[in-house]
Amino acid sequence: MAQAELRIDALPEAPIDASAAFHCTHLERARERLSTGAAALAIVLPHAPTDHDDWRRALARDLARAHAPQRVNVVGGGSPPEALAAMLEYLMDAPGITGQYLPLHEQD
Repeated sequence: MAQAELRIDALPEAPIDASAAFHCTHLERARERLSTGAAALAIVLPHAPTDHDDWRRALARDLARAHAPQRVNVVGGGSPPEALAAMLEYLMDAPGITGQYLPLHEQD
């Protein structure tokens, strides 16, 4: 089965506001993607500083637990695009990885 993707292009700067925005605006979309029967869901969030890590880890962990045996992972960032593509490809073929937040190192 395929890996579904949910890409979020922008979230507020403050961690608490970003978490609230995701949960109010995008959480239901994530659940809808999981209801399609995909084996996994990769949620791609925009790059953020490390003060966003806690809510992103909790999101990945809690969605993965709620939807097991489907896999859910959260990827942060995406520059350069090749790094994001490589991470998504890796996750597609990594059936033992779920509930993880995987921040990519941004490059200008």
